[in-house]
Amino acid sequence: MYKETYKGIFKPKNPQKYKGNSKTIIYRSSWELRFMNYCDTNTSILEWSSEEVVIPYVSPIDGRTHRYFVDFYCKIKNKNGEVEKTLIEIKPKKFTKPPQKKKRVTKTYLNEVRQWGVNTAKWNAAKKWATKKGMKFIILTEDTLT
Repeated sequence: MYKETYKGIFKPKNPQKYKGNSKTIIYRSSWELRFMNYCDTNTSILEWSSEEVVIPYVSPIDGRTHRYFVDFYCKIKNKNGEVEKTLIEIKPKKFTKPPQKKKRVTKTYLNEVRQWGVNTAKWNAAKKWATKKGMKFIILTEDTLT
C-alpha cells in the first residue's frame, strides 16, 4: 500500500556518494526510503541524489511553466562496467496509467485526469531533458520496488 504521509529524514551510511546536501535528504514514502537505502549501500551506485534535479515543464492545466523535482538521480556502473546516468521517478503503478473512464464524472475522476495530465507533462519533459544530457528517465513502481 502506498502511503503519502510516510515521511522523514534519511541519514546515509555513505554520505560521500550523495550528490547534494546529505544532511537534508527527505523521503516521502516507504518506497522512496527503500530506494534510498538501496542507493546508499549498493556498490554499483556510484553517486545519487533525491529531488536535486529540477526540470521545467508546461502544465496542461494552466499552460504555465512549473518546476519538476525528479525523485532520484543515479550514476550507475552496469554489469558491463559502463557508467550510466538515470533519472528515476517512483510512483504507484495505478498512477502510471491514464484513469479509467467512469460512468459518472466525479470530482475524484476529474482530479485523476488532472493529475495524469500533469504527470505526463512532467515525464515527457524529463525524458526530453535526460536524452539531451545523455541520460535515461525511468519510472519505478511497486512491481520493481517490492
